Amino acid sequence: MEKKRIAILGSTGSIGTQALDVVRAFPSNFQVSVLTASNNVDQLILQALEFKPKIVVIVNELHYLRVKISLAGLPIEVFSGSEALQAAVELEEIDVVLNAVVGSAGLHPTVNAIRHGKDIALANKETLVVAGALVVELAKEHGVKLLPVDSEHSAIFQCLAGEELNPIEKIYLTASGGPFRGKDRSFLENVTREQALKHPNWSMGAKITIDSASLMNKGLEVIEAKWLFDLEVDRIDVIVHPQSIIHSIVQFQDGSMKAQMGLPDMKLPIQYALTYPARFSNSFPRFDFMNHGSLTFEKPDLDTFRNLKMAYQALREGGNRACVLNAANEVVVDAFLKDEISFLGMSDVIEETLCQVKNSTTLHLDDYIAYDSESRIVARDLILKSKK
Repeated sequence: MEKKRIAILGSTGSIGTQALDVVRAFPSNFQVSVLTASNNVDQLILQALEFKPKIVVIVNELHYLRVKISLAGLPIEVFSGSEALQAAVELEEIDVVLNAVVGSAGLHPTVNAIRHGKDIALANKETLVVAGALVVELAKEHGVKLLPVDSEHSAIFQCLAGEELNPIEKIYLTASGGPFRGKDRSFLENVTREQALKHPNWSMGAKITIDSASLMNKGLEVIEAKWLFDLEVDRIDVIVHPQSIIHSIVQFQDGSMKAQMGLPDMKLPIQYALTYPARFSNSFPRFDFMNHGSLTFEKPDLDTFRNLKMAYQALREGGNRACVLNAANEVVVDAFLKDEISFLGMSDVIEETLCQVKNSTTLHLDDYIAYDSESRIVARDLILKSKK
């Protein structure tokens, strides 16, 4: 394989840092061309000094001078701002863009990268949640691959290899259940930010960890799966699998099933997205059946964890519903992390935001952005009113 040139958007986050671990493991196969971060200046500078990309973007413009001075004398161009983040993916010396930006902020760079013919290693699920129809159509138009990085979607993607002519009957996205699996609403009324941030299996960023605790992450993955694999909502199921060894399952029309398995380690799906269609030998820990006496499965509690139910409903209703759901969720998660709203209160605000923002089925990119902004304003107002 020729040396693949990579842009890593969100290089200082959990996915971004693990992606750089993969690059370190295969220095002759990958070249980092672009690194971007929002605020983590120290880590971005250290990464740039190590990997010497052609372009570095610090989104928060307040940090621009510090990054610029720290990298002075090196053949690295430094830019700042959200527009620079979008423009960086246009660089000719990029083969694949790994989008690990958190939230809907990842939509514009993904769209711009697709328009410039770059394959997308997608860790930013919100890109497809907010504007799935638009993004998938653009990818087809420009002949661009959408390579999933989420462990569940990577599992489905791997299970479908060689099965292009065989119709899917159903897919099963597995969920760990998060730190509150089996708990009821009376318990959840008083859970703290610290409790919600203690995921039993995965080490992730704060936002996705809270989403996992509320099962919103699984709801967003259901929506993402619809667009990645062109499936009707009734063909996408969620099962709780506390051990996180089976990452997802495909059931074909003859009833046979394929499952992708492995230890809960995000470096595996990251590596597969970057090396696809090849598989590289690595030194990552291996799963041993003898160390795992049983693998168990449960139905998700949709009444206690309403976010997953709302995600299914948003997908069924279509239009801007998933965009509104996602925007409201980003606002309430930020508020929860700041102790401004309760754990259960997050779902209340999301539900009310969906009621207040009208649906629309005629959508262009600007429309998605407008509904995203409107939903954030509504959600913030609801949080303020709940505190009075």
